[in-house]
Amino acid sequence: MPDFLRLTDKTFLVFGVANRKSVAWAVATSLEEQGARVVYSVRSEARRKSLEALLAGKSVFICDVEQEGAAEKLAGEIAAAGLAPLHGIVHSIAFANYSDGFKAFHETKRKDFLQATAVSAFSLIEVARAFKPHFAPGASVVTIGISSLLVTPDNYGYMGPIKAALESSVRFLAKSFSADSAVRFTAVGAGPLKTSASAGIPGYLESYLYAEKLTFRKKNLETREVADAVVFLLSERSSGINGATLVVDAGLGSNYFDKEIIRLATRLEK
Repeated sequence: MPDFLRLTDKTFLVFGVANRKSVAWAVATSLEEQGARVVYSVRSEARRKSLEALLAGKSVFICDVEQEGAAEKLAGEIAAAGLAPLHGIVHSIAFANYSDGFKAFHETKRKDFLQATAVSAFSLIEVARAFKPHFAPGASVVTIGISSLLVTPDNYGYMGPIKAALESSVRFLAKSFSADSAVRFTAVGAGPLKTSASAGIPGYLESYLYAEKLTFRKKNLETREVADAVVFLLSERSSGINGATLVVDAGLGSNYFDKEIIRLATRLEK
């Protein structure tokens, strides 16, 4: 069926493009292939300059979500440029300060936790509030979470609780907006990916390779697979999904007792 997702001529704002490996870039590319118009928000002038070749000819705005009032400023600029109403927003933003290397969770510094919370979780609330007057009816807001909030990987540290706050915010925003709009909020709970952001997590490669062995197919996710789920949630074809997290992990979360992993962990031969 042609144009099954019905995204042609609709306008979407995408936060979080860092390079070609970004989930945000994969989503934006797919949206444009479907005939949608994509508006881009990057965190700084330096980031915009680094993406000049990638985003040439596209509408690109700057918004450092760590700064109070930045989302409201962005909303005003996009509206003034005639790019509203928006049919959806992709929130693919996360930051944690691992510059001091791995630390035990109880050694988390207040400033690091609060900074990461502001950027990675509270920014979704600020963006939603700022753009509320500029949404088209039935617009969809999608953020990127993690596949499980129950696991406690040592090298993920305080980002675990912060991603839990992000996912909870999705539910509360869905309820709050429902009072006077049909705007939907959802999250994609992604399994481990090869992105520049994940590369900054201490010991990530080992975790990534371990996770791959736990997937049913013995092959980790491709960024495109996560992006495809996001695009679906942005479309009206997902209109019955609201305040929920769609887990995309290739079965990782259901395969803890895989016989190969058990054998390797216990050093038992068949």
